[in-house]
Amino acid sequence: MSQLVATFFYVGYLKPAPGTWGSLAALPAASLILIIAGPYGLSFMLLVAFVAGYWATVLQTRGKTDHDPSEIVIDEVAGQWIALLPVAFGAANNDVSYLALWPGWVAAFVLFRLFDITKPWIIGWADRRNDALGVMLDDVIAGVFAAIGVGVLAALYHVVLV
Repeated sequence: MSQLVATFFYVGYLKPAPGTWGSLAALPAASLILIIAGPYGLSFMLLVAFVAGYWATVLQTRGKTDHDPSEIVIDEVAGQWIALLPVAFGAANNDVSYLALWPGWVAAFVLFRLFDITKPWIIGWADRRNDALGVMLDDVIAGVFAAIGVGVLAALYHVVLV
């Protein structure tokens, strides 16, 4: 069960760039959650993914020298869902389709991958913890940075272009 969770239903075994595949897999999963349960449902599932991801990562890395194997992508899923929260709540608050805000989905994906790959500042600190919490935290923080970026881009769009 921990392998299923950690690899997000085995998506983590896709090559190349399993982290990118995990982030991509998070998008249709988020869309389904949003359709069924809205932005609060996505927020709840994000908490579930974080807790279950931490548990699964502890088990999958126990006794191994690699603290962050590439096949563990539940952290990317959690981070990607955080990056999507401004889009989810923006759509719900304005009574528009989640998919109508597709530029926000693209921005959330690109910004999250950018922060996750480059690991600036505190994201890199979390990654260097070399433990299961660090595996989860670096992507959570990257997701927060990406969410802020999505919000800034949305504000710029609505203030400058509309």
